[in-house]
Amino acid sequence: MSKLLPVIMLIIGLGGGIGAGIMLAPAPEEPITPASSDAEADEYATTEAGTDTDDTADDHDAARDAPANEFIKINNQFVIPVVERDQLASMVVVSLSLETKPGMASKVHAFEPKLRDVFLRVLFDHANMGGFRGAFTRSEVLDPLRTSLREEARRFLGKDLVDVLILEITRQDV
Repeated sequence: MSKLLPVIMLIIGLGGGIGAGIMLAPAPEEPITPASSDAEADEYATTEAGTDTDDTADDHDAARDAPANEFIKINNQFVIPVVERDQLASMVVVSLSLETKPGMASKVHAFEPKLRDVFLRVLFDHANMGGFRGAFTRSEVLDPLRTSLREEARRFLGKDLVDVLILEITRQDV
């Protein structure tokens, strides 16, 4: 009986864990069904707005005909050391992508070494100001970083740069 007791306890514990998982699981989400056509979606939007004019339809057609922005991923991740009291406290890894007007990919790749350099300067400055301490993913902490990255990239790419996107950000404490 004494050898059977651990097996019984294991089965009870496993059953309790499964039961708790089932009880605490979120309710299944209903699938979102897309509108059956763009015309119906436009009709719904204009009806909701209270206007149903041809100008609104022309604006929607112009927006649909405008070329979409390109997203150009910067090839390698950025690794930023976070130093506190002259000791390495953590490492932050960031992946960036650039949102540009169409046709900018060759210019971005031509300036990539210079862009990586200025991005690293901005990221190091952010780390030295304590931007990667604590809850560093809050929007009020990341917004100044995004703004600085965008301003530095626009120095080289001009107004054709729409935004700098932070795709991934990870901190590993040492």
